[in-house]
Amino acid sequence: MLKRTPLFDTHIASGARTVDFGGWDMPVNYGSQIEEHHAVRRVAGMFDVSHMRVVDIDGAGSRDFLRHLLANDVAKLVPGKALYSCMLNAQGGVIDDLIVYWIEGDAYRMVVNAGTAEKDIAWMGLVAQKFAVTLTPRPELAMIAVQGPQARAILAQVLPAQAALIAGLKIFSGAFAEVEGAEWFIARTGYTGEDGCEIVLPGAAAAGFWARLKAAGVAEAGLGARDTLRLEAGMNLYGQDMDETVGPLESGLAWTVDLKDGARRFIGRDALEALQSRGQLRQLVGLKLLDKGVLRAHQKVVCAQGEGETTSGTYSPTLAASIALARVPAGVAVGDTVQVDLRGKLVNALVVKIPFARNGQALV
Repeated sequence: MLKRTPLFDTHIASGARTVDFGGWDMPVNYGSQIEEHHAVRRVAGMFDVSHMRVVDIDGAGSRDFLRHLLANDVAKLVPGKALYSCMLNAQGGVIDDLIVYWIEGDAYRMVVNAGTAEKDIAWMGLVAQKFAVTLTPRPELAMIAVQGPQARAILAQVLPAQAALIAGLKIFSGAFAEVEGAEWFIARTGYTGEDGCEIVLPGAAAAGFWARLKAAGVAEAGLGARDTLRLEAGMNLYGQDMDETVGPLESGLAWTVDLKDGARRFIGRDALEALQSRGQLRQLVGLKLLDKGVLRAHQKVVCAQGEGETTSGTYSPTLAASIALARVPAGVAVGDTVQVDLRGKLVNALVVKIPFARNGQALV
């Protein structure tokens, strides 16, 4: 049986169409996926992301543990700040991509993907055996993402006692707040390319908070809109744009790999350095279709330098065109025209700079 979030009944009452997503029964849309997409780009929309797993990390060895576990370096953080990173296997492949927050002292909070949560927690538990650290998964918590140019302003109206905290949050930071006698965590992060917050709260409070947001004018949005929004923003989806067989250096995520401290031998570092030394790394690029059709994942891309493959593809409501991420050979450059195999027919696509859209505007 599929797992359900505390908001499942709320979604059904709103007429949501649900699908199996990583073993969870999740809303894909509530009506028009394109309208949900535009609501986020133009005003504000909300997503139930309670299927993602929060893991709290504490103990004297927590910092050293995370510096060994993650390709990015938590030593960069100050209290309240967040870090995006990949968690790698010994071969340099991506076990998961995640966000970790330094709360204070030895306390950190991590948010991992739904479909990989059990695998992630098992892997972290194995690595943690060598460190003085405690891992506490928090399945009792819900998580709601409120995204869009007016998201924080509306959120402040719904949570007036926390308005100053919401207004003062810097991008990629988070803080705890007492709301209705319970501990909530409000972070200025998201997966859409728009401003907004992700709120971690007790599962029992989720339905009431969702209703208040909806009454304030925040549109309900499902997985369909979330996917078109994240792709327009050039954000990777685990399992498509990278996985355990492909590392961050060939997934457009080299910026998340911190190699500055030579003494920090994080898991997968040796494999990444060996890959770098061989050179000719494949690269993740953006494609905008010039001909008719819709780009999807796993379509062959023909370039002057050889063949590649689309990893994610969709119709972009903001650009009114089909777009994709593609892993292609070294040497392919922005401005090049390549061909994509759409059901046996080669169609033309332009290599473009990522992201495709941000802050409500098309960039390509």
